Amino acid sequence: MDARFTYNNIELAYTIEGEGDTIVLLHGWGCDHTIWHPTTELLKQHFRVIAVDFAGFGASNEPHEVWGVEEYTRSIEALLASLGVTRPTLCGHSFGGRVSILYASRNEVARVVLTDAAGVKPKRSLNYYRKVYTFKLLKSTLPLLIGKQKASMLIEQRRAKGGSSDYNRATPMMRAILSKCVNEDLCRVMPKVSAPVLLFWGDRDTATPLSDAHKMERLMPNAGLVVAQGAGHFAMLEQPALWEATLKSFLNIE
Repeated sequence: MDARFTYNNIELAYTIEGEGDTIVLLHGWGCDHTIWHPTTELLKQHFRVIAVDFAGFGASNEPHEVWGVEEYTRSIEALLASLGVTRPTLCGHSFGGRVSILYASRNEVARVVLTDAAGVKPKRSLNYYRKVYTFKLLKSTLPLLIGKQKASMLIEQRRAKGGSSDYNRATPMMRAILSKCVNEDLCRVMPKVSAPVLLFWGDRDTATPLSDAHKMERLMPNAGLVVAQGAGHFAMLEQPALWEATLKSFLNIE
């Protein structure tokens, strides 16, 4: 069933399939709920499965202001409260892992599944900070030197050359949101996630490297790690048989 929920004048799209205890599927940046189709087909036979399009993705409206992980988490808390959902199981990929971690740190949950999840602030090189601050300096000074129109064109060219694909594809609002969210470190709340946690990770993930998973395993008191050999940032799609078997074991599916 396709449905919509209004949160702070923003419509969020989501689907509900199946019956039983609730599992909430939260996608990564640049994706939408459809990335979970194979997982939904498996889980809806045993659970009520809610798959959400985060604000700014899929069929959901874009936020009207710059959101961080806090605002995204509040939107999911409000959605689940409106549906009367208590003690859900959360399953988050990449950015969806950020929201899952923060949600589970302050709400009762049955279990948490994190696959190639974000939440550990990436280590930055001196070269990275040099590029960032050079770019900020150009944004502030170029319009004064060569005019707004030409400066805007040159800045956009530099952005396209140096930015990530996620950043370059995003609207100005979503770029600002991405910049805010990617720099949020959730390690401080991970010890508060007391529910059982499954970490499912590709050993070749370069977006959220395996070292992040090891750190999460250390910080979360009831976490266990399964490594998908040869998989990257979308291990759940790249190693579907292992993903399905691991989920069945963790969720006690016969």
